[in-house]
Amino acid sequence: MIPRRTGTDRAGPERAGTPRTGTGKAGTEDLFGEVSPPPRPVARAKRSPATAAEPGLSPESAISIAMLTLATRDILEGAVEPLWVRGEVVGLKPHRNGHWYFTLKDAEAQIRCVTWASDARRLPAPPDEGMTVTALGKLTVFPARGELQLRVITMEAAGDGLWRKAFEQVRRKLDAEGLFAAERKRPLPLLPRCIAVVTSTDGAVLHDVVSVIKRRCRITQVVVSHAAVQGDDAPASLVAALHRVARWGHADVVILGRGGGSREDLWAFNDERVVRAAAGMPVPVISAVGHETDVTLCDLAADQRAATPSAAAELAVPHLADLVRRVRQLGIDLRDAGVAHGEAAGERLAAAGVAVSRAAAMPIERRRLELEGLAGRLHALSPLATLARGYAVVTDDRNRVITSALAVAPGDALVARFSDGRVTARAERITPELDGAVEGEL
Repeated sequence: MIPRRTGTDRAGPERAGTPRTGTGKAGTEDLFGEVSPPPRPVARAKRSPATAAEPGLSPESAISIAMLTLATRDILEGAVEPLWVRGEVVGLKPHRNGHWYFTLKDAEAQIRCVTWASDARRLPAPPDEGMTVTALGKLTVFPARGELQLRVITMEAAGDGLWRKAFEQVRRKLDAEGLFAAERKRPLPLLPRCIAVVTSTDGAVLHDVVSVIKRRCRITQVVVSHAAVQGDDAPASLVAALHRVARWGHADVVILGRGGGSREDLWAFNDERVVRAAAGMPVPVISAVGHETDVTLCDLAADQRAATPSAAAELAVPHLADLVRRVRQLGIDLRDAGVAHGEAAGERLAAAGVAVSRAAAMPIERRRLELEGLAGRLHALSPLATLARGYAVVTDDRNRVITSALAVAPGDALVARFSDGRVTARAERITPELDGAVEGEL
C-alpha cells in the first residue's frame, strides 16, 4: 500500500502548491465549488535515488493497478467528508445479499451508488425507479473497476415517499390476509381482572397508564412486559414482549403503546412482525401509539385504537363507582320489571278465568234451556196436566182405568182421581152416548 503523505512529499516537488482536486488550470473548481488559484511554475528537481525507489515514482518501482485504486480510495475517503446529494434514482438492482446498486443522476451528470445491506436495513423501503431522493453518502472508489462511486448511508425521498411506500406495501399485504377486517375485532371485557402493558419501562407511558387504571378501578391488576419501542432492535423486542404475555395467559386485555415521536421513532409499530404478533394475541389488544394524528399498522390490526396511552387505560377499565351505580340501577330495574310482570300475569290469569267460566257456562245454559223445553213438552202431555184442566181419571176397585162407560155396571165401585184428590163412588146408572147423542137409558 502506498503511504499517505501530504504536500510535496505526496507528488514530488513539481506538484507543490497544486490544488488537491484541481486540474492545474487557472480557475479550476474543487469538490466544494471553490475556485483554486492557478499553480505557480516550479522548476523540476532531479529525484534522488532514495526518492526514485519509492513505490510508483520510477519505472522500477511501478505499482499494481489494485494498489493504485486502493490508494486512490484511501486518499478520497480521507479527504472528503460525507455529503448530502440530490438526484434521480436510475437502474436500482437489489442484490440477493441485501445490497442495493443504482445510479443517481441529474440533468448534467451521474454517479454510481451502492447501499450496503447494513445501511439498507435501516431504510423503510428501496426507492422507486425515477424517484428523486436526497442521499447522504461518502465518496469512495470501487477498486475492482477503478470507478468513483457514492456509498449511500441513508436517503430521503421527496415528502415521505420511502416511508409511505413501505407503509402501503405492508398494509396492502396484511389487508389482503384479513388482519384489518372489522369482523376480527373483539369486544373489550366489562371488568378486566388483569391488564398487561407492553411498552418501555423507561418512558412515561407506563406511569400514565397505571395512574389512570388505579384511579378508575383499583381492583384491576396491572403488569408490564418491557420492550424497546424505537430503534433497530424495537420490532424484535416488541414481538418478544407480546409473546411473553400470550404465554403467561393471565391477562384479559393488552395495551400496546408508546408516547409521541417522529415517524422514524414510531416505525417499529409498522413492522410486519409486530403487526402480526398484535393481531395474533389471544386477548383483545388496545393500540395507543404516538399522538392522535399518528396512525400505525398496529392501530389497524388492534381490536381498539386509542388516541393516547391514557385514553387506552380509560377504554380498558370502567370507573368503579359508575359500575356500582349501574349494578344498583340494574337491580332496581329488575325488581320493577318483576313486579310489573307479576301484575300483568295476574291480569292475564283473571281474564283467562273469566273466559273459561264463560266458555264453560255456555253449554250448560244451552242444556238447561233444552231441558226446560223438554220438560214443558212432557208436562203438556202429562195426565196430571190434563186433570188440572178439569178432567178426572176413573178406576175400578182394582185400580184399573175405566175408559168406557160400557165397562161399568150399576153398583160397581168406582174411584175418580182429580188433580187434588180421589173420590170413591158407586155406579147407579149407565148412560152411553152414541155418535155424540143420548139414545136412551139402559
